[in-house]
Amino acid sequence: MKRTSGLKQRSRPVHRSQHVKKQRARRHRRHNALPTAAYRRRGNTDIATEAFNAPEVWHEPTGCESIRYVTESAGAGFVHPVTADEVADRISELPEKFTHGIEVIQFSPMTHKRNLFPCYGMQWGPSVYLYPIEESLVELYVRPPRPEQVIEAQMYGGQWSQEGELWRLTWTEETISDFYLNNVLIHEIGHINDERNTNFNDRERYANWFAIEYGFRASRGRR
Repeated sequence: MKRTSGLKQRSRPVHRSQHVKKQRARRHRRHNALPTAAYRRRGNTDIATEAFNAPEVWHEPTGCESIRYVTESAGAGFVHPVTADEVADRISELPEKFTHGIEVIQFSPMTHKRNLFPCYGMQWGPSVYLYPIEESLVELYVRPPRPEQVIEAQMYGGQWSQEGELWRLTWTEETISDFYLNNVLIHEIGHINDERNTNFNDRERYANWFAIEYGFRASRGRR
């Protein structure tokens, strides 16, 4: 058997790897799948800096005691899964001590950059920003969800499934509304009420607990 040179042995796998990557990238673009690093997440003041620098209207604190609702168009191919009235009704069910610090609830539009670093919601100061979801209510991702992401979606009726090299998260109008009103919204309100923690992980743990206690459990009558 003819032995190939070391140079050829090294160069062939590199060429094959680049070819495979290009093929996958084309498939992902064709299916409108979100990039590997872009599993949709919740945002906070850390993301609202260099890592997440999509255009946004940041509302400075004013000390206003009533909540102002700002609704912008979701953008082509996207929808806001809940309305301002639905959010207002859900907030009215929270203990008053948790709502007096909220000044603005904004329904923000989808942008190209935000679609690369997708968020369900974000908290900044006394404001909560809720972001759109695909009009089809189907999210496609290029990497498998973590176990906790599967569990969280299932808690609210979201269904994960694999489609070739892609992973699909499917919602219905009822389940995505439940998820936004009793998870995303309450999680961000939890951040507003967290006056003790400054570390990112500690703040996420508190907001996750807050969402379970005052979102999921409360909405199921389990408190």
